[in-house]
Parts: sequence; structure tokens; C-alpha cells
Amino acid sequence: MTMPASSPQLDVADDLIALLGATTTEPRTDIQLSALMLTVAADLPVLLWGAPGIGKTAALTHLAATLDLPLTTVVASVHEPSDFSGLPIVGDDPATQGVPMAPPDWAVRLVRAGRGLLFLDELSTAPPAVQAALLRLVLERRVGALRLPPGVRIVAAANPRSSAAEGWELSPPLANRFVHLQWTHDHEIVVRGLGGTWPRAALPRLDPDLLPEAVTFARRAVCGLLSVRPDLVHRLPTTDAARGGPWPSPRSWEMALRLTAFATAAGVSREVLSLLVRGTVGDGPGLELLASMDRMDLPDPEDLLADPAAAVLPERGDLRQAVLDAVVAAVRNRPERSRWDAAWVLLARAVDTGAPDLVVVPATTLASLRRENWDVPATIERLAGAVSLSRRADQVATRIAAAAGAGR
Repeated sequence: MTMPASSPQLDVADDLIALLGATTTEPRTDIQLSALMLTVAADLPVLLWGAPGIGKTAALTHLAATLDLPLTTVVASVHEPSDFSGLPIVGDDPATQGVPMAPPDWAVRLVRAGRGLLFLDELSTAPPAVQAALLRLVLERRVGALRLPPGVRIVAAANPRSSAAEGWELSPPLANRFVHLQWTHDHEIVVRGLGGTWPRAALPRLDPDLLPEAVTFARRAVCGLLSVRPDLVHRLPTTDAARGGPWPSPRSWEMALRLTAFATAAGVSREVLSLLVRGTVGDGPGLELLASMDRMDLPDPEDLLADPAAAVLPERGDLRQAVLDAVVAAVRNRPERSRWDAAWVLLARAVDTGAPDLVVVPATTLASLRRENWDVPATIERLAGAVSLSRRADQVATRIAAAAGAGR
């Protein structure tokens, strides 16, 4: 049989398509891509949420190419539950051997390859029965009688229900097995990519010397928060939409701990760490964890009061405010003249090295702690222009004297 000759015009069209597809990559900061790569490196299932056409599939295709992993795409909504739990196959002697669950062909190919990227697309259009069948796949990596090898990473993509075709909310058990990343577009990246240059994905560089320290830090951060906020250990949201996203549970806190350790060992930015922890336990608990981390390495107020002239205060305003408030609280708990004077030295140092407005509240509180026989220290004059502290201290002294006279 003679094959028809190809059309010259189609050949030219193919050449043009090839030219359009010939793009390059460049190193470029992309916190979404960094968060995705770190989650993949940590071997945790990750789910990208975003509107249709935002580039979720393209990002995962690029990810597979960068990692040199074969990409296996499974559109969950077009499969039956048995495609994930396995089809029962009757063997020679079911009474003694049982009825095995035969896995689908794509799972067999992944096991044979020993490595790969399993992409579960359109997850929010999968009906509840299919979502239930996906539970063992996502958590235990089991498909029928097969167990996917460690070299297989699981990623997924979903559209919000408002923009999904016949979409469903994710079931709470399935949602709690994923790290959720909100995928948005950066117009600069899109414009430069359409011009032929896209950002380059790269696995995070983990510092071998930081691994033990990273684990210790992550455990301290998570356990320290949960020890004082036990209500955050497990908090199932009240609405279906929230249950289909990230929320705190022992499982998701374990994922947050792992990602914190990876982020610490990789030295990623705070923005990337924020995406990761909020994507595991939700915005509220995630932000509390970040705040708890910030306060882990703050100086001890007693050390600062012992040597205020040598004190090194945090650069970030919120952390500096927390340190100054802690110092004033320490003086309130044990009010002594020497400690009161030392606290004023610290406040003066804070004005000299940072924003003066940060000392207003702690200075006002400190002034109210003055005893009748305590002279106003000379240090307070350095702060008068910023917060009028000398006048406030005198006013407090007058009120204390009046109260003492009335008590006699």
C-alpha cells in the first residue's frame, strides 16, 4: 500500500511549530516553583490549586523534564474507583490464594521503571467514590496489589469548584493527605516565557552539615507551638470548602515538620517557607507556626537586662517590639531600681538603632513602674524628643506621690 506524500505546506507549518516550541530557561526566583520543588524533594504529595489555563500542567511537565522523570498523567475524573483500588482477578485456587486486585497498566509501568512522576490531573472533578479510592494511592502509594517504588513522586492539580467542570469539593481525608499550593501567574514570568525564556526549576541544595540542626529546629518549632496551643493539634474546619483544603491534624503537622526541616537545610526564603507551612496546616495555624519560629531565637530578657549596653536587638520591627515588651514584662515581674534603669538603657539603644515609634508603648509601661524614691535616669532625656518620656515619668511620679499621701 502506497503511503500518501506529506503536504509541503504542513511540513513548513511543522517547522514553524518547532521554532515556537524552541525555548530556553534561566535561573530566576520563583517562590511557587521553589515550594513545589522542595515538596517533591521531601517526597510529599503536592496539590496545585489554580484557575484553568494558569499553567499548572505546564509547570508539572517542566518539573518532570527537569528531574528527568517519566511523566505519567492520570485524569482522575475519567477513571473508575477500581482503576485505583484494583480489579479483582480470580486465580487458580481462590480458597487458598484469595482474590488478588489487579493494578492498571500505568501503575505496572511505574513499578517497572522504578521512578517517575505520577500526575493526578483534574482532581476536583473526581466524584466521591473515586476520591475514596485515591486515599491508599496518595498516602500508602498502593494501587491494587502493587506498591509504587520510592522513586515515584505524586503531584496533582485541581481547579476551584467555581471554575471546575462539574466539580466536587475534595473530601477531608483526601485533602489532608496533600500539601496544597495556590498556583497563580506572575505576569513578568509569563511575558518573558512567551518571549522564549522560562524560569528554570531546580531541586533545592541541601547543606549536609545542617541536617541535624534542621531536624532539631523543626521539632522545636512544631512541638513548641503545639505544647502551648494544644487546640491546634487537630482542628477540622466547619465548612465543606475549608475541609477540602489544608487544615491541622497530626498527619499534616508531621508534613509541616518535614517541610520545615527541608526548608531549613536548604536555606530557602521566608516566603517559600510560608507557602509550605500554610499549605499543610492552613493559613491561621501556619502563620502561628511562623511567628513561633521567629521568637525561638529571640534574646532572653534577663540577659539583656544584665548587660544592656552590649545588647543586640533584632532588626525586624515586629521582633524588636516583642523583645522590648518582654524586657518591660520582666521588670514588672521583678521591679528593682537597677533593672528599671537597665531597661531604659535598652530603650535608648532601640531608639538609636531603629524606629523610635517602637519604644512608645514599652516606654509608657516602663514609666508606670517607677517607684517614688527612684530618680528619673539621665538616659530618659535621650528619648524625650521621640516619646516625651521625661514628662510622662514626672507625671507618673506625681500621681504616685499623691496616692501615697492620700494613703497616709
